[in-house]
Amino acid sequence: MYYSNCIEAIFMSRPNRFIAYCEVGGEEVKVHVKNTGRCKELLIPGVTVYLEHSDNPSRKTAYSLIAVRKGERLINMDSQAPNKVVYEALKNGSLSLPGLEGVLTHIQPEKTYKDSRFDVYLETDKEKVFVEVKGVTLEEEGIVRFPDAPTERGKKHVYELMDALQQGYKTYVLFVIQMERVNYFTPNVVTHAAFAEALREAAGKGVQILAYDCVVAPGELTLGQPVVVKL
Repeated sequence: MYYSNCIEAIFMSRPNRFIAYCEVGGEEVKVHVKNTGRCKELLIPGVTVYLEHSDNPSRKTAYSLIAVRKGERLINMDSQAPNKVVYEALKNGSLSLPGLEGVLTHIQPEKTYKDSRFDVYLETDKEKVFVEVKGVTLEEEGIVRFPDAPTERGKKHVYELMDALQQGYKTYVLFVIQMERVNYFTPNVVTHAAFAEALREAAGKGVQILAYDCVVAPGELTLGQPVVVKL
């Protein structure tokens, strides 16, 4: 996926989840943050960030914060991007889900199942499939974790996937690591132990837990290669 009109800026502050202030060309600019997670290890005053400029005159902010530099790494932090790159990769055939049987006949973004709305729904001539996508930006010494804040919604999705599996669907949780060159993915037990336990239970019942990294550029994000999952 591509962003238009991207510029480099300096992060200054983040007074709330949705808004940040950045320095653009020597001026302080109010920008929209496209990630409601904590991201405290990323958004440190003085770091280089990348903004996408919008031409929509009705917007309250002209820019959206989409990526940040953390040392040598460039990390995409647009929480809407993982769904888009997975959908694109499935649609163009660059992503093949392991264990998927038959010929792909249908793909759509988002489909409701009971009390959850899963990110991607697929059908082959043999199976019906739900894929729940989670974006990952939390990294420490090459280890990436999810979530960076407690997520009851995420836990509920995992249990609903287990239910769907029992009803005959094939089910996946796909963690999109929004950066390159990581060692492995593991659930963040310290931040949300119940989510980690749900993930382990789901894996034991047959829900497939996958992780892929991404090729990141200031104005571009592409799904990359499988990443080792350690539950």
